[in-house]
Amino acid sequence: MREQDRDPFAAICLLAALADGTQSDVERSHLERISGRSSFADDPPALTLEAAAAMLGTADERLRAYEMAVSIVYADGSANPAEVAFLAMLRSVLGRSDAGLGSVQHEVEVLTGSPLAGPMSDNTHTAPRGDVPRPSQAGIPALTHDAALEELIRKQALLCGALELLPQNLASLAIIPLQMRLVYRVGLEFGQKLETPQIKDLLGAMGIGAAAQVLDGMNRRILAGLGRGVFGRVLGGVFGGTAAVAAGAGMSFVITYGLGHAAKQYYAQGRQLSREDMLALFERFKGEGETVLPRFQEEIHMLAQRLDLSRVLTAIRGSPTPAG
Repeated sequence: MREQDRDPFAAICLLAALADGTQSDVERSHLERISGRSSFADDPPALTLEAAAAMLGTADERLRAYEMAVSIVYADGSANPAEVAFLAMLRSVLGRSDAGLGSVQHEVEVLTGSPLAGPMSDNTHTAPRGDVPRPSQAGIPALTHDAALEELIRKQALLCGALELLPQNLASLAIIPLQMRLVYRVGLEFGQKLETPQIKDLLGAMGIGAAAQVLDGMNRRILAGLGRGVFGRVLGGVFGGTAAVAAGAGMSFVITYGLGHAAKQYYAQGRQLSREDMLALFERFKGEGETVLPRFQEEIHMLAQRLDLSRVLTAIRGSPTPAG
């Protein structure tokens, strides 16, 4: 049995990713890389759902496993009947039918279905308050508008990077709606208002898949020992000390940075770019993000230490953010 199959968290996450019965080429490549197989579809996890659940010794471990599975199932915003049935079976084999699991699923559903027009996440020490000024507003030069957009993109990239450093599983899932809301917000500044399916298609053109991002995030948490509570030294709610965690924070920063800047240029050019041009544009700005990342790594870690995930989730849901 492979090492990945012996870890019940990895097996449950992989089975959750397979539950819908359809994987894109991008998702399949992520599954094969995570599982260490060259042909994952023909070689599923050796652990059954029942066997994996039986290896979870505490209530906290079972809850974390369910959080991971629900996050993967709802990464693209909805669950099909096969996925709903999978989660019901998982609840059964975990021996958990209590309201706690139901609240987890409800939280994930609300999070992934959050409104694009909601406020950018504030009270997190990163997100700007108020509207980004438009060039069309009287007395505000275009340079000020560009600087404000640059600041917006930078702060959201820092926030997404910091979320990867938090121990809560929902922190990784929160990155997707933040990235989509960033694209929406940038579009508004150029007089464009896209709906959720259009933004998902735009992200797809840049090779950014919600399911693949969430699956990768959960895999990094497994590698960091998060499932079994092996955090190493805990500091201010942040777990660290592993290459996987550091890489995940950096990757989320780079992807969000590249996405924001690519969206800015896409909208500035009147949405006339082809899918090939969009992918090339994103890759160029992602490379730029990798170049500037070393300058911001310390800031990402400092932000994570004071970041309040509950405030971020509240802002994403579009609910009033508690004062304080």
